[in-house]
Amino acid sequence: MVKQFYYKGKTLEELKEMSLEDFAKLLPARQRRVLKRGLNETQKRLLKKIRDTNAGKNKKNVKTHCRDMIVLPEMVGNKIHIHGGRAFVLVEIQPEMIGHYLGEFVLTRQKVKHSAPGIGATRSSAGASVK
Repeated sequence: MVKQFYYKGKTLEELKEMSLEDFAKLLPARQRRVLKRGLNETQKRLLKKIRDTNAGKNKKNVKTHCRDMIVLPEMVGNKIHIHGGRAFVLVEIQPEMIGHYLGEFVLTRQKVKHSAPGIGATRSSAGASVK
């Protein structure tokens, strides 16, 4: 038995049928404010690419630098390449991501991996000869 997804008491199908204004009323304040003020040009372009992909017009994967786009119900199921500062990272949009920003799912900083300390880094290695 597959567990049904709900967002604020609405199923995914109900969310997809809602208008953007009605959906915005379900979101937290920051996301609601962004949608109320309207999407910017890059966000509109990304949404158009996703809609073309859903309609079958565009077969390629969608690539974007637009990390401040809010995940909308119509984006669920798509695979989007999101820029992480150095490379594009493939992210499959899940229903649980609705209401979050795309940038939250691609990290821009990597964990620092330190190796052994160099010569002169510690007092004991300060006197070591460099050959």
